[in-house]
Amino acid sequence: MSENSTTDLRYCDSLTEYKRFRTREVMIGSIGVGGDNPIRVQSMTTTDTMDTQATVEQSIRMIDAGCEIVRITAPSKKEAENLQNIKDELRKRGYETPLVADIHFTPNAAEIAARIVEKVRVNPGNYADKKKFEHIEYNDETYRAELDRIRERFTPLVKICKEHGTAMRIGTNHGSLSDRILSRYGDTPLGMVESAMEFLYICRDHDYHDIVLSMKASNTQVMVQAYRLLVNRMMAEGMNYPLHLGVTEAGEGEDGRIKSAVGIGTLLEDGLGDTIRVSLTEEPEFEVPVAFSLARRYDQRAGHANIPEIVNYPIQPFSYQRRKTNEVVNIGDHNVPRIIHDFSDKDVVTAANLHAVGYNYSVPLDKWNLTDQACDFIYVGDQQLDFEIPGTLGVIQNAAVWNDEERHYPYFEGISYVVAKNKSSKLNFVHASIEELDVPLLAALKHDSAAVLVLTTDNAHAMPEQRAAFFRLIEEGIDAPVIIQRSYSDLDENEFQLFASTDFGGLFLDGLGDGIWMKPKNCGSRKMVNSLGFGILQATRTRISKTEYISCPSCGRTLFDLQETTAKIRARTSHLKGVKIGIMGCIVNGPGEMADADYGYVGTGPGKITLYKEKTVVKKNVPEAAAVDELIALIAEHGDWVEIE
Repeated sequence: MSENSTTDLRYCDSLTEYKRFRTREVMIGSIGVGGDNPIRVQSMTTTDTMDTQATVEQSIRMIDAGCEIVRITAPSKKEAENLQNIKDELRKRGYETPLVADIHFTPNAAEIAARIVEKVRVNPGNYADKKKFEHIEYNDETYRAELDRIRERFTPLVKICKEHGTAMRIGTNHGSLSDRILSRYGDTPLGMVESAMEFLYICRDHDYHDIVLSMKASNTQVMVQAYRLLVNRMMAEGMNYPLHLGVTEAGEGEDGRIKSAVGIGTLLEDGLGDTIRVSLTEEPEFEVPVAFSLARRYDQRAGHANIPEIVNYPIQPFSYQRRKTNEVVNIGDHNVPRIIHDFSDKDVVTAANLHAVGYNYSVPLDKWNLTDQACDFIYVGDQQLDFEIPGTLGVIQNAAVWNDEERHYPYFEGISYVVAKNKSSKLNFVHASIEELDVPLLAALKHDSAAVLVLTTDNAHAMPEQRAAFFRLIEEGIDAPVIIQRSYSDLDENEFQLFASTDFGGLFLDGLGDGIWMKPKNCGSRKMVNSLGFGILQATRTRISKTEYISCPSCGRTLFDLQETTAKIRARTSHLKGVKIGIMGCIVNGPGEMADADYGYVGTGPGKITLYKEKTVVKKNVPEAAAVDELIALIAEHGDWVEIE
């Protein structure tokens, strides 16, 4: 990787010191976003917008849970008009929380809503364009004509918003880029940025600046790259509009929380983000505490221990490229990132202990059975094991007791590795923090092709410090693989999932890291820790170990019970390792929003489902009662089905 000036690739105020990217304040009713305001938390109703009472009741549950901004879908004029009744009832009951109208294909609905609510959200991909997945050849003249058409369609809304003091979110979604943008820029983060900028320039031409921007995607790599590229563009052009952060279609349960934290948390670590929404396939009031856990982590982040300044940026922050490393046994180079579990807290490690980390020993058959989430190494400290380990498992021991058994490897602390006489010719684990990467240790790492660095930190601003350590290794030309190690203590399970997903995920999204080693204390079960490690790698697209569900969070447009349907599909398909299934409540979140799903299940009418193979419609208007069976048949037809063992 070539070195780059930090100025050319700048996307935040500092890569080493925590500080919020300074944005202008935009008022959403009485709530300020950006500027000196805290990171705001919002969510979206899932009720039918025409059901005033249900929408009001759900909004109140969200607000009582801490939601600061409530978004409501307005797919047509009648829903936009009914926003007045919803707003009036909320105000009558003493709730002044600002409302946002979510608009997709209907400019006339947006123009109605902008006179009623405090903010409108428009999606540039479908506000003035229709998506047919067609490639269109443009020259400069024909493209300018398209921009003139968009200007004519969009300008009335801008004028209404300016007149009524209504804020606007220009929200690009990776999965709903227009055919025009896709034809010009491709399915890329750059295309996402250009899509938003076209609309933003129209706003600026009318001196309208009450704008928030977003770059959402279900792919966390794309999402993070697009936001960074957007800020880079704003810095170059002297803009500072607030950012709304979110990962679309994150899913449910542990997977949804991990995926959201990987994307949102990575950006928050660098001071990006003024308002966030965690999109879970759950009731919206359950999204709110998750978002607060992510946001409030940064309230005390300033004043952390100093991190050496980064002069040259040796990676490309707007595209993914894994750091080049040596292959050491099964770590580094082309190998997937590895999972290491710490058993050094146990007095005696037994075969039964390995059940929690994916290894099940059958006494009658005298053999090991492995799950798809079997860890790769265990660390046992000073212990010696008295059972035969599975053939895919490696054991890490403290160097003082290591005896060079098959698939046993020594663990050194920093400088002890430099002076050690007894090392493995195959694999040596070397534990160090950024402060310990002195000249002798760096030289030893550089010249030992069997060395793997275990990089640790106790800095409150941990992810940036470990990133800086990676940059040091790159600058020194050291290709040793790196296992990222982090310690956590006394966190509830939710916080642990969110914090670890942020800390590890941000590094893996930048291609930094060859393994995960978590050292939690009083944070949850060992089985949960194992699942979390694999979940982080899945969410960063660096190691696929299970089926991925790209599931929208539901809204008033949804045509079936998303939570129930997702559970049904998961129950039938969760064993299909590596298969991506999109589950979308309506055509707005249909083939585009599923982005790179292998198969799609999309509501297209009451009780009717359309099935997709990637972005191609395969079966239309399948009765909902038969749709899951038809989905299974479609997966089998294309060779991706396997029976459960």
